[in-house]
Amino acid sequence: MSTPNASVEELLLTADQLLAARTAATAAGRHRGASLALRLALELSVDRVLDAAVPGLAETTMRAKMLCLHCYTAAETARRANAVWSHLCLGCHYHQYEIGPTHDQVRAWRAEVGELVGALTI
Repeated sequence: MSTPNASVEELLLTADQLLAARTAATAAGRHRGASLALRLALELSVDRVLDAAVPGLAETTMRAKMLCLHCYTAAETARRANAVWSHLCLGCHYHQYEIGPTHDQVRAWRAEVGELVGALTI
């Protein structure tokens, strides 16, 4: 992953602002945008844990990182991170034949990512 321009805290704040409807975007756009910000915040947190444990490991795919995460953090934390990351990936992508994530879904993901960021902080 390239060097991020935003911190985890800034990404969580962005998700909160999108969920609070403080932008002119449509509801669907805000929900997808918040999902993307949450996914990036989680990915940055996972990268920090893995890079501290094995320098260079953060350069692989996120799927591989999720598989490796259970070796460097609690199994339950790794399981939860993988589950919410999978949901966020689906929530970020637009498909004509699917309804995007709801406000309540993104709020639940926000709470989960907030807890996981705290658990993954070194």
